[in-house]
Amino acid sequence: MELSKTIKKLRTEKGWSQETLAEKAYVSRQTVSNWETEKSFPDIHSLLLLSGLFGVSLDNLVKGDVETMKQTVQNEDAKRISRYPYLAVAEILALILILPPVIEHCGELGALIGGILAGVMATALFLTFQHYFSLLQKNDIQTTRELLAYLNGETLDEIEQAAEQKKRNALRKFQIATAVISGGSLLFAVIYGVILFIK
Repeated sequence: MELSKTIKKLRTEKGWSQETLAEKAYVSRQTVSNWETEKSFPDIHSLLLLSGLFGVSLDNLVKGDVETMKQTVQNEDAKRISRYPYLAVAEILALILILPPVIEHCGELGALIGGILAGVMATALFLTFQHYFSLLQKNDIQTTRELLAYLNGETLDEIEQAAEQKKRNALRKFQIATAVISGGSLLFAVIYGVILFIK
């Protein structure tokens, strides 16, 4: 990243050692060393301090690194987005495969444990979908084409985005239905467990 070279260059131009810059920026010398060797990246507070200390604008300080940072964040989000469907499938399979044997082989106690397990698994599934959809919303991804383009690091042009916009209402309905089904499953599991326990 260019920022590490820029910090080192500006520090050298000022005639400051890493220790001097560390004192002025209220960080340790090791932190300055890490910035200059790309082991870590200054937080926004440190960037603002460095900008003032070196007498350069924030834009000039970070230069092309903003795009690099955006790409890093996008890549991390893309990895998380691609993992959530697998997690949801694993949770559904766990619900299907674990619950019936517990209820069948453990009698009344199994019904109670099964109800609790169903509630926990339904809640986990709901939270998985919630995180998944919040990541999609954060990155303004609402259709399959947008998702595929995002995961491939591409963008849709305006015409394609206009076409995709028409599909968003249907997807919102699906999201609401998913939330209702997950919540209903949780409620059913709890009620079922309580009824079996009372009997």
